[in-house]
Amino acid sequence: MARMKFLCDAERCIECNACTTVCKNEHEVPWGMQRRRLVTVNDGVPGEFSLSVSCMHCTDAPCIAVCPVSCIYQTDIGIVLHDKDICIGCGYCFYACPFGAPQFPQTSNFGSRGKMDKCTFCAGGPEADGSEMEFKKYGRNRIAEGKLPLCAEVCSTRALLGGDGDVVIDIYKERVIRRGYGSGAWGWSTAYYGPPQES
Repeated sequence: MARMKFLCDAERCIECNACTTVCKNEHEVPWGMQRRRLVTVNDGVPGEFSLSVSCMHCTDAPCIAVCPVSCIYQTDIGIVLHDKDICIGCGYCFYACPFGAPQFPQTSNFGSRGKMDKCTFCAGGPEADGSEMEFKKYGRNRIAEGKLPLCAEVCSTRALLGGDGDVVIDIYKERVIRRGYGSGAWGWSTAYYGPPQES
């Protein structure tokens, strides 16, 4: 059975922010929140690279383990979702998540956080697929429409991959093999020696 996963290839990401922008627009994410964000490591120094980060839909998700009301659950295809009707806004999932995926859009007196929001892998929520209530709470359900997450579809360099984990890994393995290093890198002979000469 397919297990849905994200993978961001740091060697391809060009920090264009298309993934973050399209996610916010597609799902009408509240102001001040981002379900997906771009993180730049070693900004401004040699070796700098960027990664697109969101909920990674972990196989053994720590957010599920710490939720005291069991509002976070995993679907049969490995997507980690949450039920906003059950969420009490305690913030345990935020502290447990290594990616900082859970966000709390509401702030008020006495530390009340409101209902948690996070990346849904474009799979909506527990409401009926494609319903108005599902869209209002969780955004568009592209998985029910047979599509991939929009952030992965709009990535111009295909740095962000999303879909069946086995397929994603096969694509990345092929990239690493073809990429190579030094004179073994893919395209090296074309770039430095020109097309083969006929004798």
